[in-house]
Amino acid sequence: MTLDEVGQRMAALLAPVEVTTSVSGGQAYARATVDVPAESWTDALRAARDDAELACDFFDWLSAVDELAAGFDVVVHLWSSTRRHGLLLRTRVPRAAPRVTSVVDIFPGAAWHERETHEMFGIDFVNHVDLKPLLLPPEFEGHPLRKEFVLASRVAKPWPGAKEPGEAKAGGGRRPMRPPGVPAPGEWGPAPTSPESGGTA
Repeated sequence: MTLDEVGQRMAALLAPVEVTTSVSGGQAYARATVDVPAESWTDALRAARDDAELACDFFDWLSAVDELAAGFDVVVHLWSSTRRHGLLLRTRVPRAAPRVTSVVDIFPGAAWHERETHEMFGIDFVNHVDLKPLLLPPEFEGHPLRKEFVLASRVAKPWPGAKEPGEAKAGGGRRPMRPPGVPAPGEWGPAPTSPESGGTA
């Protein structure tokens, strides 16, 4: 099957549900991509696995993409070990209440992928029975792969390469640059106040 045919077959299996088919970039590594509504998420994965023409029997990976105000895209990559084609399935969940049904009962290998995505993006996988932390310590607060997450450790520790060799003692050289993920002064945390204003730092 061509990439277009893979997408069309997926759309036919889910009809009358409205889906969007496309082909990812990547040239030789391109994949048929199908965007489905969140309420059809499990139906789409089950159809891709059980359909004789698609036969996507191998679960490769699951993760998410932060699309800011648009919400989060949950993405799964499946592979057919017999037909030798891949399929990317995506669904979008709202930022205010990001949740989608777990697919562990369809592909048991998705269990830790959903745990990691829950931990890193804060997306809830309904019916997953063990969404406990996988990578971060229990006291960690926040979801570090969300785009608004501030990398505070980069504020506390100087960014490597801020100065060229020999500039540390001279005090000259390049203008200091903020490392990626570090906001400008005044954009994060309490704003300092001057003694003249009567405020406290």
